[in-house]
Amino acid sequence: MVKAEAEALIDCPVTKVFEVVAVDFVRNYPRWSPEVELMEAVTDGPIQVGWVGRQVRVDKGRRTQNEFRVVAFDHASQVCFEGLDDPFRIRYRFAPEGERTRVSFDFELDRLNPAAMLFLGTVRRVVQSSAERMMVQLKSLIEDEVAS
Repeated sequence: MVKAEAEALIDCPVTKVFEVVAVDFVRNYPRWSPEVELMEAVTDGPIQVGWVGRQVRVDKGRRTQNEFRVVAFDHASQVCFEGLDDPFRIRYRFAPEGERTRVSFDFELDRLNPAAMLFLGTVRRVVQSSAERMMVQLKSLIEDEVAS
């Protein structure tokens, strides 16, 4: 299993941060995760439990496509996604700290293909580094565009 965790303290109220991350996920996710080449809704309507999305990513030159569904959507508290094609889970948690918001990001990949298992240590370091970089970019996006 591969896991990564990262967090950011964002200078913006929790309701606005949740809106950027969870409510407007399709539009905004590629903005804080530049590996995402395409992000689209499969399910019509607002993001909620059961909603399905599709992404195309290019990570280190490797292009992948997968679908995922929302498995938890608790307003201003958390949003969780689970891969339909690949065994991954992503969770964003939101905690108010005065007028700021602490966003925690958790990623879990249940299994790797056999070839990737040879490089498990490297995969773990790359995934953790990516999670940390993504949270820096999310903080910058929100503080530069939303909070000001």
